[in-house]
Amino acid sequence: MPHRTRIKICGLTREADVEHAAAAGADAVGFVLYAASPRAVTPQRAGALARRLPPFVTPVLLFVNATAAEVDAALQAVPHAVLQFHGDETPAQCAALAQGRAWLRAARVPLGAGAAGFDLLEYAQRFAAATALVVDAQVPGYGGGGHAFDWNALPWSHPRLHAAARVVLSGGLTPANVTDGVRLVRPWGVDVSSGVEAAKGVKDAALVSAFIAAVRRADAELAAPPFVTAP
Repeated sequence: MPHRTRIKICGLTREADVEHAAAAGADAVGFVLYAASPRAVTPQRAGALARRLPPFVTPVLLFVNATAAEVDAALQAVPHAVLQFHGDETPAQCAALAQGRAWLRAARVPLGAGAAGFDLLEYAQRFAAATALVVDAQVPGYGGGGHAFDWNALPWSHPRLHAAARVVLSGGLTPANVTDGVRLVRPWGVDVSSGVEAAKGVKDAALVSAFIAAVRRADAELAAPPFVTAP
């Protein structure tokens, strides 16, 4: 069966954006539970937004160095959510905070030449208990900065990576570059925030639709049989 890249639209703050992302074909939407973020929402707001989702579209709650009480409050508001840890949490802390639920771990890759020094294989093995590894750019504010790291610097096809983790490509993705990202990385999923925004926390419906369409084009291209010229 051809691979279908999963799509997460993150940093949602408005009902209209939640509804459009779901209608356009997103598999998941993310709510930022980190007060310092310009896209932050409260647990109560995340719960109200999540209730606008249809069945089979997954709410994801993003935390940065949150306390157990903060995670518990968010889970009471969105009890069926997947958790995403984007701070300095250890594998043991992620597992404890998730309380048996599915969780994602962000790997923050340095920009520029620093990407080559990031040991993605070791990171994936450390966080092998995660449902997926969100490979993002290391920017101030823990994501959403609109910067892409050097995709060519990491060993995407290494068998140890595939054995340890499902990879979600993130960081600086846009409708213009996500097709190339899917072709190169062959990720399990992609995660976008600033690349589909009109302003921080305000999604542009046309960009969301264009992003999802670009991912599906990449999937179709990868699924197509190679063209062979006649001898």
